Amino acid sequence: MVILASAQTKPKDGFVPDAATAIKIAVAVWEPIYGTNTLAYEKPYRARLLTNTVWKVEGSLPRDPSIVGGVMTALIAKEDGRILDVYHTK
Repeated sequence: MVILASAQTKPKDGFVPDAATAIKIAVAVWEPIYGTNTLAYEKPYRARLLTNTVWKVEGSLPRDPSIVGGVMTALIAKEDGRILDVYHTK
């Protein structure tokens, strides 16, 4: 069964209206790429709107100055949930 969304059923604030939804999508995308250990290590996750149309979701590093490295990052379209980019910073 295929269900197609029409322009009339699209939510006013887009399919990714808030940070919590953006984080859920990012986690679903990150898990097969980075694995559950990295997901657990980089909690908590942060999401913010870069523009009114793109969410940037990032993992976190522990607040230990001896730990260096980057975090998982995902860019997600607010309007339709498209994954625009996924990468790990250094």
